[in-house]
Amino acid sequence: MNIINTVSRAPREDLRGEMLCLSSLILTYCWVLFGMGIVLSIKQTRSREIPYGRYAGKSNSRRFIPAKLAWFLQELPSFLVPMLLVWRSGWRCGMGRMLLLSLFCAHYFQRTFVYSLLTKGRPSPLYIVMSALIFCSVNGFVQGHYLLHCAAYDDSWLTDVRLVTGVTLFLLGMAVNVHSDYILRNLRKPGEITYKIPKGGMFEYVSGANFFGEIIEWFGFAVATWSLPAFAFAFFTLCSIGPRAYNHHRFYHEKFADYPKSRKAVIPFIF
Repeated sequence: MNIINTVSRAPREDLRGEMLCLSSLILTYCWVLFGMGIVLSIKQTRSREIPYGRYAGKSNSRRFIPAKLAWFLQELPSFLVPMLLVWRSGWRCGMGRMLLLSLFCAHYFQRTFVYSLLTKGRPSPLYIVMSALIFCSVNGFVQGHYLLHCAAYDDSWLTDVRLVTGVTLFLLGMAVNVHSDYILRNLRKPGEITYKIPKGGMFEYVSGANFFGEIIEWFGFAVATWSLPAFAFAFFTLCSIGPRAYNHHRFYHEKFADYPKSRKAVIPFIF
């Protein structure tokens, strides 16, 4: 399956009345995502003042949303929109499409219904939450629509090395992401407000272990689907949270004189 031609050569009509592949829209979205990723990466590497989490400034509390509610609201569309698309299609997905959509939805189910309830993070600025909500809605639609109405996976895809490799990477990345979040949540005892050095798991190798796991997840998903929209999303994820991991890395080095010198920012042994 060609990673680009599966979008550009999508069918133009469907005699059964099913939703047509919006190939031009998807292709445009992919290039916009590549461009946004580059711009976001440059912007974040020039300044660590990324306005959420530990870098969120103090402002009117009415413009901030509690962390649990913020994460729930902004992540929900990425789970809900693909599920609505599947429901609209009459659940006629096929094993290949259903497996790939299940990977995407599994990540956002965990982020929406598990992570959001457990997080101990700081309140998020309202405009950050709204921006994330809009992005997750659009991206959820594009990824779901592409898999359901544009991509073609025959029975041989279930044993294709790209699917096997991609699913393996996705599951490994998700495990690292979830485990790293667990470590971060339990760094401080109730009532403590001081920062501590994360230890254990992939934090022994990188400062942004949770970010590393998520990056691996989405590149695994891209390999499994072998699609341009998924690769564009993986690239955007790298550009979005990669610099944030680097900023965390600098923060730890500046705050802790005994911070492990061998620990990298986001890519083990490399960067």
